[in-house]
Amino acid sequence: MFKQVKAILTIESGNPELVQAQLAAFTKQVPLLYFMLVTNTIALTVTHYDAAPAYLTLYIPAVLYAVSLFRLVHWWFSRHRQYTHEEAAGRLSSTYRLTALLGAGFCAWSLSLFPYGNAYQQSHVAFYIANTVIGCIFCLMHLRAAALALTAIVLGPFTVFFATTGNPVFTALALNVALVTVAMVFILLTYYRDFRALIQSQKELTARQAETQRLSDENHRLANLDSLTNLPNRRQFRAELERRIAGAEAGGKGLALGLIDLDGFKPVNDTFGHGIGDRLLVEVGKRLAGFLARGVFPARLGGDEFGLVFEGVPSADRLHALGEEICAALQEPYVFNGQTARVSGSLGISILGEAGTAADRLFDRADFALYLAKQNFRGTTVVFSAEHEAEINEQGRVQQALRAADLESEMHLVFQPVVDADTDGISAYEALARWESPSLGTVPPGVFIRAAEHAGIIGRLTGVLMRKALAAAGTWPDHVRLSINLSTRDITSNKTVDALLEIIAESGIDPARIDIEVTETAVMRNFVLAAENLHRFADRGVGIALDDFGTGHSSLSYVHKLPLSKIKIDRSFIVDIATNELSRSIVKTIVDLSRNVGCVCVVEGMETHEQVAALRKLGCRMMQGYYFSRPQPLEETLAYQAAADMIVNAPIRKTG
Repeated sequence: MFKQVKAILTIESGNPELVQAQLAAFTKQVPLLYFMLVTNTIALTVTHYDAAPAYLTLYIPAVLYAVSLFRLVHWWFSRHRQYTHEEAAGRLSSTYRLTALLGAGFCAWSLSLFPYGNAYQQSHVAFYIANTVIGCIFCLMHLRAAALALTAIVLGPFTVFFATTGNPVFTALALNVALVTVAMVFILLTYYRDFRALIQSQKELTARQAETQRLSDENHRLANLDSLTNLPNRRQFRAELERRIAGAEAGGKGLALGLIDLDGFKPVNDTFGHGIGDRLLVEVGKRLAGFLARGVFPARLGGDEFGLVFEGVPSADRLHALGEEICAALQEPYVFNGQTARVSGSLGISILGEAGTAADRLFDRADFALYLAKQNFRGTTVVFSAEHEAEINEQGRVQQALRAADLESEMHLVFQPVVDADTDGISAYEALARWESPSLGTVPPGVFIRAAEHAGIIGRLTGVLMRKALAAAGTWPDHVRLSINLSTRDITSNKTVDALLEIIAESGIDPARIDIEVTETAVMRNFVLAAENLHRFADRGVGIALDDFGTGHSSLSYVHKLPLSKIKIDRSFIVDIATNELSRSIVKTIVDLSRNVGCVCVVEGMETHEQVAALRKLGCRMMQGYYFSRPQPLEETLAYQAAADMIVNAPIRKTG
């Protein structure tokens, strides 16, 4: 019981929200509270001025007025102040103490006036106490402890005092006030309970709103930020790009879009694991974020692809220079737990205005520049230019013509022999595609193959060429092999590989006579899937040749994971082979490597007798180049083969 009473008469300082609400509500009542005190006190002193001593009607009230005035001035200057919880609790505690002190003071002062004056003046004392205190108590209803304390300090003595005067009127008045006090306390406790419940419900509502806002913010973060790197994701990047395009056009400022694709990231994932791969992506994000101060806005678009918005960079030359700095930063080693990983980043950039004004067009042009960078200048920057625009337009024309083409009739093959330099016999023919378009005329292979990849018809085109090549191989002696090139899209498409294996099976040609040629670059685009599909060919007995060896980005650790039967040395090492010692050393190294891994080494690009002689001294045996023959139609291969068959063709051995 005592604890309950103590709790009721104590400020609930452990409830911060309630304390702040009590202080805010009481602060609004302060002017009314002191207005009632002062006006009622003035009225009582006026009625007793001639009957009571001056110290009771002037001096003591003056002190009460001064205290009230001081409190009003303090309220005025602090009414808009925000208090901490500790400060608010302290102010409520001081209000509680001051209420008790002022209540006791006003009560004692007013009762001291009772002996003076007539019955009317004495009745005014009773009215003053009851009226003033009840009004003040209602002003303190938000402060339960202070209101109850004032009730006990003032109305308790009031009831006892007037009940014992012996005057029936004052006795009845005391009894009436006592009953009203009981009702008032009940009202006070009910109001405070409801007030407390309201604050609690507001607290819970605020908590729910905060949780809702937190979830909304988290959803917004997840929807707009990449969870791994904390960079903006593709969605946010697109929105930011469009916003900045609008701002740049309105302000006449420069803007460019950059797309970055990491070169060599998949090998890092495969070698060190996805954990290291993720840490590398995080580090890439940090390195890109390091260019924020240079007006570069980075984002992760997905996988190992990142986007950049360049602001305020006015020229292609400056963009290219900044892009090269970014590429150089990405090429720095990545060290994790003592393990060093290396990747590079190819960057394609399109400039607002020069490459277009819409976000989609900028993306398309930047992607084309990135394609060129990865095809020709890996680890560097390509800025989209007018020449590239012309190339895109030409590509578009080629793609449209390809989609409308009768591939069976318009596509044909020419064949370049691979010669055994020991016997001058032909060991294989490489099938090379040619296209005579009715609308475009002769289209170079490098153009229409790329166009077919972009148009999504490369698989169908490869199927047509495979059938034609196998039909040609059926006309050659059984010891002559057929070599066919596959593109990146071909060897990373399970559907295309399924179709090609079926075509080989239906042709009746022994798969052991067929070589599939792929470039290092094509394999490294998606090494895992490319390796799986190359193994599928090898499992059927098809040979696998790695073309343009030495110009791509593969490493020896990946070469031995492929089912290779041939390695073809790129022609770039052959040009000065007769005079350049470094070229001879490189070729010798590749020849030895081929021998060590059990592969046939084929050298491409011979055009002179001196080159052939130099290569023979290095142990090279299988050669292909204009020195022996240019690519020929099928009819000429048959005639060439008839002449060559006069020489005994020794079986191909897996030696250098």
